[in-house]
Amino acid sequence: MNRTPTLDDLVLAGIALGAGLLLAFLSRTLLHWLGGHAKRTRWSGDDVIVDALRSVVPWAAIAGGAAAAAAVLPLTGVVQHHADQTLQVWLIAVVTFSAARVIAGLVRTVTQSRSGVAGSATIFVNITRVLVLAIGFLIVLQTLGISIAPLLTALGVGGLAVALALQDTLANLFAGVHILASRTVQPGDYIRLSSGEEGYVVDINWRQTTVRQLSNNLVVIPNGQLAKANMTNYTRPEQELTVLVQVGVGYDSDLEHVERVTAEVVAEVMTDVTGAVPDHEPAIRFHTFGDSRIGFTVILGVGEFSDQYRVKHEFIKRLHRRYREEGIRIPAPTRTVALQQGSVVIPQQRSGEETTPESARTE
Repeated sequence: MNRTPTLDDLVLAGIALGAGLLLAFLSRTLLHWLGGHAKRTRWSGDDVIVDALRSVVPWAAIAGGAAAAAAVLPLTGVVQHHADQTLQVWLIAVVTFSAARVIAGLVRTVTQSRSGVAGSATIFVNITRVLVLAIGFLIVLQTLGISIAPLLTALGVGGLAVALALQDTLANLFAGVHILASRTVQPGDYIRLSSGEEGYVVDINWRQTTVRQLSNNLVVIPNGQLAKANMTNYTRPEQELTVLVQVGVGYDSDLEHVERVTAEVVAEVMTDVTGAVPDHEPAIRFHTFGDSRIGFTVILGVGEFSDQYRVKHEFIKRLHRRYREEGIRIPAPTRTVALQQGSVVIPQQRSGEETTPESARTE
């Protein structure tokens, strides 16, 4: 028969519990100091570890103090058993949640630090967190004396029914994993789909891909649809790309002079404008004898997709000003219209139209 707790028992239990609380406070203070030093290092993984320890160690100290207090008190066998189980479940839950945070944080850190891996893709982080929590849940059941073998069997049998019911969700999940594993699309890439959607990939999670347009709107695309769509990735294999600007000059222009002046403007823009590629070699290619002009293409180098608008804007302004200074004429499209009145044909010139020459007859 168990005896009634005496004053000495209560004092010892209080001392044990107080020691656990004091140890929790001291450990939290020490880990806070370590966290300040960890933030000054280059590797962000130590920040994740210290942050997780700040939540594990104090609770573990409190659980240890509570266990010591329960051991000192003259509890019955049943009460002692339940107290031990409660503390064990408490400690397992704290360790599980902290381990999930640490492992998910380390996965995020590794993916952010490696080129070609989805740095901000939450799908890997979420899968890792769910796996760790599931393992912790099974350990808790085993600690409580609940056999997990029937549960695993039921999950195996019911998994087929769940898979059939969640076909679209699972298809999006595996499509997201496939997209990231193949490295065709990563967060930060600028993409354009055949259906017209385009923008920067913000995140790829277990169900959908989020794309931010240049207008700062978000477009949400299911992973299954993204995996099946024809897509252009303007960031891979290299982020730098070239843009084409079509220009035309009059037939009376000295093409050598035109090429030299245009190359000087290109070199100036590549050096002065933010987003341009300074080491880009000026590329000018004549290609067309048009109706009223000789057409050519100017090839500009930009750092990434959205830079092209700023670079083309500055290039057209500077090229137009320079052509005026050099006397190079950019003719407007012209059209010859022949009006026939009886046997007299009166040719007239009309400008500002881009259609090809044709005759018009009036009766």
